[in-house]
Amino acid sequence: MAAQKDLYDAIVIGAGIQGCFTAYHLAKHRKRVILLEQFFLPHSRGSSHGQSRIIRRAYPEDFYTQMMDECYQIWAQLEHEAGTQLHRQTGLLLLGMKENSELKTIQATLSRQGVEHQCLSAEELKQRFPNVLLARGEVGVLDKSGGVLYADKALRALQDAIRHLGGLVCDGEKVMEIKPGFPVTVKSTAGIYQAKSLVITAGPWTNQLLRPLGIELPLQTLRINVCYWREKVPGSYSVSQVFPCFLGLGLSPAPHHIYGLPSGEYPGLMKIPQNPPPFWGAEGAGEEYFTIPYLQHKTPSCPEAAKGALPLQTQGWRGKEQLRQPRVATHTASVCYHHGNNVDPEERDCPEAFSDIQDVQILGRFVRDHLPDLEPTPALLEPCLYTNTPDEHFILDRHPKYDNVVIGAGFSGHGFKLSPVVGKILYELSMKLTPSYDLTPFRMSRFPGLGKAHL
Repeated sequence: MAAQKDLYDAIVIGAGIQGCFTAYHLAKHRKRVILLEQFFLPHSRGSSHGQSRIIRRAYPEDFYTQMMDECYQIWAQLEHEAGTQLHRQTGLLLLGMKENSELKTIQATLSRQGVEHQCLSAEELKQRFPNVLLARGEVGVLDKSGGVLYADKALRALQDAIRHLGGLVCDGEKVMEIKPGFPVTVKSTAGIYQAKSLVITAGPWTNQLLRPLGIELPLQTLRINVCYWREKVPGSYSVSQVFPCFLGLGLSPAPHHIYGLPSGEYPGLMKIPQNPPPFWGAEGAGEEYFTIPYLQHKTPSCPEAAKGALPLQTQGWRGKEQLRQPRVATHTASVCYHHGNNVDPEERDCPEAFSDIQDVQILGRFVRDHLPDLEPTPALLEPCLYTNTPDEHFILDRHPKYDNVVIGAGFSGHGFKLSPVVGKILYELSMKLTPSYDLTPFRMSRFPGLGKAHL
């Protein structure tokens, strides 16, 4: 056993937004904490990079809406501590057919929880947002508390705060081995650490760490491509024009949610994510070949990327890793598809199947039919990884055998906004405190086959 001076209260593996908020809460409570990250910071290999995320209270489930009350408070607290703006209120516009059951459920939840919102008819939507076209029967619900979180600024603010509070943030340290017990021992590429508790917030790499501990969670890693669409008239969909974030529920022709943020991340580009990227191949390999700038991590294991088969335009440096950066056209907005294709996180940038074209086309038709002031072909793609559970609810729980090993996983593409409370819950679990929230929806026991047979 290490000497007492070398014994941490907690080790946190994974410095995405969930791990950062966990370490932040630990450091806030004067615990000795070390945060380990396998990549050099900042990086774009996981689920927390990029400049923006949507924040909202609008959920079908009461428990998420209830958690968001405290999330808004902690986001505001972090913003005050950092002295920089991390959030902008724009409103969130939910769009769907009048009879859409999910839209009705969200509206009922907002009413039940006392969240200020407004139901908008097709005519009211046309008057308020004239650059949004609706099909017959489509209506809207406006969650007035919705807005944009500045994701990259939030990560930097948290990492700075952890250091300021006495915690350690160690990047470029991949975890090679975990020895459970008391204390728990973690061996990385740079050292060996011991702690009273361990918190794993490793995103797509979670099961790689858990398998040697005798358990595998039902997690599916998906690659989502965030698409940016050029505005025909600069500023048409910008925050300055009071354009909100939006979420389309069951809108034709998309079988999954489509969401978007006002232009601003890249001037004049609107963010509308889509699940897989367009078909990447050698030029002339097919009639549907897209030449779209693609922000991509340089992945040596992907020969197609190494050969330059992807349409990349320039090279640049970010942090201590090399990223290929395209020249970005101005005046674009973002519209995205909340779904994706299975991917190995180590080969995220490798070309995908032909089905990828179809998803770009779905988004293109949506943009053409609903957002006429955008060009219907994306100007830029950025990849992002989702780690989904079967029911798309989080896993916040202790290991069934080692109660000083805590797991936060499966954030399913909607965890960023909730990370202040997720981090608080993981801190409480790691310190064996009574959780502030009912964790029944987040227990791993809700999935069959994760009992003793897996240990």
